[in-house]
Amino acid sequence: MTIPTHVQAMLARIREKFTPEKLRAQMAARDAPFRTLRPVRHASEQTVLRYWKRLIGPATTADRDLIADPASLAAAESYSGNIENYIGTVKVPVGVIGPLRVNGINAARDYHIPLATTEAALVASYGRGAFAATKAGGISTAVLYEGVIRTPAFTFENILNAGLFVEWVVQNIDRLRAAAESTTRHGKLVSVEPVIDNDVVFLICRYTTGDASGQNMVTIATHALCEKIAADCSVPIGRWYIEGNFSGDKKASALGLMTGRGRKVSASVVLPAKVIETVLGTTAQDMLAYGRIADLGSKLSGQMGAQAHYANGLAALYIATGQDAACVAESAMGFTRMEARGDDLFCSVTMPNILVGSVGGGTNLASQGAGLNILGLKGAGNGAALAEVTAALCLCGEISIVAAIAAGDFTRAHENLARLR
Repeated sequence: MTIPTHVQAMLARIREKFTPEKLRAQMAARDAPFRTLRPVRHASEQTVLRYWKRLIGPATTADRDLIADPASLAAAESYSGNIENYIGTVKVPVGVIGPLRVNGINAARDYHIPLATTEAALVASYGRGAFAATKAGGISTAVLYEGVIRTPAFTFENILNAGLFVEWVVQNIDRLRAAAESTTRHGKLVSVEPVIDNDVVFLICRYTTGDASGQNMVTIATHALCEKIAADCSVPIGRWYIEGNFSGDKKASALGLMTGRGRKVSASVVLPAKVIETVLGTTAQDMLAYGRIADLGSKLSGQMGAQAHYANGLAALYIATGQDAACVAESAMGFTRMEARGDDLFCSVTMPNILVGSVGGGTNLASQGAGLNILGLKGAGNGAALAEVTAALCLCGEISIVAAIAAGDFTRAHENLARLR
């Protein structure tokens, strides 16, 4: 068997820097004393500055003044509900694109969209896609399905008891729903689907969550449901866990791709040939030719879905508007389609797992709330519209990047806007 050259090269690089003896000493466990940071849940200017006394050394006073600036110190208490051990804020550049015209069931007007990123060319690319889509009349959008899930797991002595447990859950579902919904004004338990793996049962508990992304909401509701089961169930339970790692929480999964864990949204636009030529600098046929290669690449590499780069737009929008940025891991799944319509080009995205909220979580923070205000989508009644705008934004990114690669402009754009500035 031949050793791959990249493995040989890696070993050579390590050998150039280290001897085995040095590495053994460097990597051995150490019992040197240490003093842990004191946990702080309720932040204040005093707690922030106390932390920085420990951090000065590797960090400088200039670093402290950037992160713990006067505004961040003054607002310290307001962050207590969103973070522990608060030491200040990091300033992420925010750009804006638009107007993006959305003709949706819930979102039906022109939107300016804030995007927080450190990646040059991203805002320009999404802005170009938005311009092309708006020139074409706008993007049609629809929320197709909704349901945030939590999947508790229960263990039993044997498969017989697992089956009897499922029977008990079915017979007592109304009592369990009442227990779950007693914890929330807005959440509704819409389904409970048992999945048996021999002596383990997972319950797929799906909720609607109003205008919130709802992850804490469904966790608390499901905990109440599980406690009701533990107290009343006639079948002996070994142990139960609030999450059996079945739901796809903050990770790409086949379950999330097929059934979704947030809002499932589809967005589409037909780009006229003239718009493709004048705005995107290419043709529908050239975009389709590249699209076929990109689709093949996604299949051969085993991607969850088939798309170019949903994560770019999602991360930038999530950070700018106070969403849970880690949910990009599961939200960035779905399918991009491009098909000829005569000389024009039909473009669509279907995204089964968009997790956004117009209330709750980070949306209550000042800067993130301002981001939602730019969109005009802060507060109650705007959750579904925000999900539709999110899908429309991702479609703009797909259009722009496919056009750039098809036209041979992708590298030049990054050189002009980033590395060679």
